[in-house]
Amino acid sequence: MSKKIRTEAVDYLFRAILSLKDKEECYTFFEDICTINELLSLSQRFEVAKMLREKKTYLEIAEKTGASTATISRVNRSLNYGNDGYDMVFGRLGDEKKEETENRK
Repeated sequence: MSKKIRTEAVDYLFRAILSLKDKEECYTFFEDICTINELLSLSQRFEVAKMLREKKTYLEIAEKTGASTATISRVNRSLNYGNDGYDMVFGRLGDEKKEETENRK
């Protein structure tokens, strides 16, 4: 991780995010801290990463998400050469889905 983002202010923000208890609290907090466009951009990148991991083509991703090829390339670069943050979270979300399925049985 870049040393430029490891600041007290970023630490405080991350502690705030980690204090959120559920999806509704996330909506409340993120609607206050982000503009609608910032939040939609973040969610778009996350969707692009998910689709790239599913081996979708750039064209399929662009059509479904509205993301530019530049955005898709940037996310792809993060997936291939980044800190594995996307994969860490995808793994956890996959575990949640497994737990939800098992709890319904």
